[in-house]
Amino acid sequence: MPVKVSVVVPVYNPGPYIEDCVASLLRQSLPPDEFEVLFVDDGSTDATPARLDALAAEHPHIRVIHQENSGWSGKPRNVGIEAARGEFVMFVDNDDHLGDEALERMYEYGVENKADVIVGKMAGKGRPVPVELFRRNHPYATVDNAPLIDSLTPHKMLRRSFLDRTGLRFPEGPRRLEDHVFIAEAYLRADNVSVLSDYVCYYHVKREDASNAGFQRFEPVGYFKNLREALDVVERYTEPGPLRDKLLRRWLRVEMVERMSGRRLLAMPDDYRRELFREMHAVVVERFGPGVAAGLQPGRRVVAALIREDRYDDLVAYAEWEAGVRPEAVPTGPP
Repeated sequence: MPVKVSVVVPVYNPGPYIEDCVASLLRQSLPPDEFEVLFVDDGSTDATPARLDALAAEHPHIRVIHQENSGWSGKPRNVGIEAARGEFVMFVDNDDHLGDEALERMYEYGVENKADVIVGKMAGKGRPVPVELFRRNHPYATVDNAPLIDSLTPHKMLRRSFLDRTGLRFPEGPRRLEDHVFIAEAYLRADNVSVLSDYVCYYHVKREDASNAGFQRFEPVGYFKNLREALDVVERYTEPGPLRDKLLRRWLRVEMVERMSGRRLLAMPDDYRRELFREMHAVVVERFGPGVAAGLQPGRRVVAALIREDRYDDLVAYAEWEAGVRPEAVPTGPP
């Protein structure tokens, strides 16, 4: 029987945090002969390789690929794509897990709507996930009619023929935001994207030790170099105008303005936030026209303007003012 879905899981030293992922894959409602799991071990040095080999020996639909450490998740995912035999490929991280019916529901929804990309509803366990995107099902979603750009993590199901037709693969090597580059291009090149919101398909989990890659401090120069590559994708596949501005706004808001606001900014060491500010200023001046910041909320527009105008001291003063704003209730007695 043909394999409907290949689940690709990049693995590196997850320790016990992989167990919830494994358990959720073994609980899937899709019959085991209709999907496969590809664990791509990226040079783990803990007990994980032996654990995965034992798992594969017990379950015929589980395969393990061992490789030397590549430094990030891009290469393991690409290796998984090449080895996948499924009609669709689903990307899962080793410290997250799936809803029990996720693969079955996402596959059927994708086939029904002839989708190249299926985005399943996410729930965060200590991690933020999009809310507005999942308020209802979007069988025919685009970056224009739905807030797809709010969900740039790789945890999607993609049609294998779409990946092969476009040659779409993850950037490789030790780097950040490889998922932004990949998913943004997938959204912009897909014939159809379907968003399934009536069932929680994916649980995005913060480890108790907070060692998830997304929680580690990053090196600003390299990070914003990688961010520019995501912006390049948007500019390559859109025309100048309101839609492009709306898409670029996501990176201005999430990667820059929110980091430079209130207590989040003040919690950083001064030398580190100055380095961040310097890189953000360069990107804003180089890449964002006035229409990008125009769609932000008023307070966030102030932060964006201070970044653009290279006013670091004023930005810190504004953050101190923001951090000091608190609601206050004064009882006045019965009406």
